[in-house]
Amino acid sequence: MGAGHNHGPVPQRADRGMRRRLLVAFGLTAVIVVAQAVGSVVTGSLALLTDTAHAVGDASGLLVAVIAATMMLRPANSNRTWGFARIEVVAALGQAALLLVVGTYAAVEGIRRLFEPQEVPGTELLVFGIVGLVANIAAIAVLATSRGANFNMRAAFLEVFNDALGSLGVIIAAIVINTTGFQQADTIAALFIAALIVPRAFMLLRETVRVLMEFTPKGVDLDEVRIHILELDHVREVHDLHASMIGTGQPVITAHVVVDDRCFESGHAPQILETMQACLREHFPVSFDHATIQLETAELRGRESGAVQHA
Repeated sequence: MGAGHNHGPVPQRADRGMRRRLLVAFGLTAVIVVAQAVGSVVTGSLALLTDTAHAVGDASGLLVAVIAATMMLRPANSNRTWGFARIEVVAALGQAALLLVVGTYAAVEGIRRLFEPQEVPGTELLVFGIVGLVANIAAIAVLATSRGANFNMRAAFLEVFNDALGSLGVIIAAIVINTTGFQQADTIAALFIAALIVPRAFMLLRETVRVLMEFTPKGVDLDEVRIHILELDHVREVHDLHASMIGTGQPVITAHVVVDDRCFESGHAPQILETMQACLREHFPVSFDHATIQLETAELRGRESGAVQHA
């Protein structure tokens, strides 16, 4: 006997709104890529070249995010019981990996250029930096309201926000070059952009890997969950206790719970299930809307243990 809920996807209206925002952000980022690529060729700026590489990563990541958001609209079926709910996690993982590659390249090339500075025209660099910043601010405004909706939207917002900071670094470098002639400012800006990319990408990578590896969700201590269940009347044992995340806002928990035999004879088992659900809601910050609890007799538990031993 178990308890559970519908595994259907989140409302499609919200997903379609996210997809529209991602499409607009992708268009803006594509404009940034073209403008900054031209600017890096015209000026020879490492900071602008690094920011262009970052923008290419952003555009690619946003394109992946658009595809992921589209696939998430497909409904669940008997072959895909969760639909494509986890596609946003896979997409965010790919974006994080891409950002790490771009950030590492920028750091290596930046260190090399620090000792071999090239002359960069400050005025032209300033113009292209402003163009990039304006477009990034527009993309940020588009994505800001949905940035916490899921891993996919968070990754997209993170990429655009980091790129905006990179454009700001390019602008500052241009101003320094124009006012002081200090050419290394361009390289320092490139290293600044790399420093923005790597730590945040690593954090996103770590969080998405936690979901894909089905680690216990943050804020949930399974030892405490076990203790609370064992404290309930008629409960004798808890085993095969697992908790994980399907995707953003979709934690799941499963457990086998051994109860007194008389609970099945008296019809009291459904009340025990309700009590367990209430216990989870009351004591833990994660809302387990998908909880599957299998109630067992001591005899059935013994059969399971014997089967495991002989497997």
